[in-house]
Amino acid sequence: MNLPLVSLPTTGPPPARRLVLARRVRLLVAATITYNLVEAVVAITAGTLASSTALIGFGLDSVIEVSSAAAVAWQFASRDPQSREKATLRIISVSFFALAAYVTVESLRALVGGAEAEHSSIGLVLAALSLAIMPVLSYVQRRAGRELGSRSAVADSRQTLLCTYLSAVLLVGLAVNSLNGWSWADPVAALAIAAVAVKEGRAAWRGDTCCAVPPTGSLTGLEADSAVGAGGAGEGDACGCPPGRSCCCADAT
Repeated sequence: MNLPLVSLPTTGPPPARRLVLARRVRLLVAATITYNLVEAVVAITAGTLASSTALIGFGLDSVIEVSSAAAVAWQFASRDPQSREKATLRIISVSFFALAAYVTVESLRALVGGAEAEHSSIGLVLAALSLAIMPVLSYVQRRAGRELGSRSAVADSRQTLLCTYLSAVLLVGLAVNSLNGWSWADPVAALAIAAVAVKEGRAAWRGDTCCAVPPTGSLTGLEADSAVGAGGAGEGDACGCPPGRSCCCADAT
């Protein structure tokens, strides 16, 4: 009796689809760079005027997001983007750590020195605006990066998503300071920003940022059957990866 053929996962999307996804990533990177350049100038200026460590840290994160997006743009400008993936991930990771170090030092100085941050209407508006825009940019780029199997594109989308978390933290910190006069809320919010930056920096360094398509033949018969059988159920693995894909961290060096 002839058994039905089992289709093994392919090594990725077809060439035409890869071109579409790569073009989409480049457009999203350009949009991210443009927005964050404006955000950085506004946040750092407003933060300096209000003596707000959190707002300045938020502006510096925007600068780092620009460097992260620029690194991805550099990668995808190559004929073989995959060859530049590891270097791009290192750039993104180091930028996270640099942000965390600066914000931590400045926050501790503000707490110990008793520096008081002033109310900043511009900062509140900027944080609320970023809270609305950044999740959309991050989601679209993350989807494209995962389908493309690009860890750096997904890492950059997580940098953008970090901006969403930071916007929420910044908004709460500035609001609490403005409403209650609790100046300590500003550097505490900045320390929360630094903690998240360290976590994301470690993930980017390990390459633990997306779900990749395993090379054909790397799955055992049982694994292949399991992946195919789960295809219609929409189930994923322990890392939350969809059927037929596995965590990138397994092959990260």
